[in-house]
Amino acid sequence: MSHTAPIVFTALALSVTSGCAANGGVSEEGSGLSPASAVHASAVRLPPVGGRFDYQLGAAYEPDGGLDVVERDASAEPLSGAYGICYVNGFQTQPGEAGLWTGENEDLLLHDGDGELVVDPDWPDEYVLDPGGEGRRERILAILGPVISGCASDGFDAVEIDNLDTWTRFDAVTRDDAFALARGYVDLAHGAGLAVGQKNAAEATEAGRELGFDFAVTEECGAYEECGAYRAAYGEQVLQVEYTDNLPVSFAQLCADPDRAPLTILRDRELVGPGDPGYVLEQCGMR
Repeated sequence: MSHTAPIVFTALALSVTSGCAANGGVSEEGSGLSPASAVHASAVRLPPVGGRFDYQLGAAYEPDGGLDVVERDASAEPLSGAYGICYVNGFQTQPGEAGLWTGENEDLLLHDGDGELVVDPDWPDEYVLDPGGEGRRERILAILGPVISGCASDGFDAVEIDNLDTWTRFDAVTRDDAFALARGYVDLAHGAGLAVGQKNAAEATEAGRELGFDFAVTEECGAYEECGAYRAAYGEQVLQVEYTDNLPVSFAQLCADPDRAPLTILRDRELVGPGDPGYVLEQCGMR
């Protein structure tokens, strides 16, 4: 990512984790939003639920016919004229950016019982962050806060926080700590004027709404029959991505699922551009 230059950490960011409830950041009263998040959530612009959508975490391009909603990595520029969602890996490191987290920040990374750094077995060039403890969370937010504010400065409309579900995949990460860090990201995004999306974690959709997430981005909820959980929590504010290498039925059948998101697309797993072999982009109701 490109927005990781050190900056002075704001009072808003420093207050995020200290204001989280003991149950993982979800308040027992009202909407569950912290005061800062509740104020800013009403001012953000949510993604459209119609038009053309694309998920471009690989190549960034503009297909024939244009786009209305597009997600790109934080290192890319938003597409002019489209609602832009900025990808931020909030619970694991990005490939090629290990230097941000090693050295004096290595204690922010999860270690196993032998003291070795824990990597995601599906993404072996990504270390897992350790959100345990308020002090660690504040330091993680100090590193990734500039990425989120950079998304806003670049002109994105929203940010999507990936890998919330680390607590389900790594025993040393607790649900409460993961949710407390998620609340921090929500408050930072809203403070920057950005809508903020929950990524995956179907088991946490209700909690995600209470934490303050405005919409959801789900990969393969159709393939795993999880779309209803996202729609129950977020209504039409769900963006759905399916992949060509994991279709249990035809894409047309997935599109006929009453629980699928209004904007549902089929993409190639590598998310390559139109000129590359294997490129696929199809959208329910639109070609």
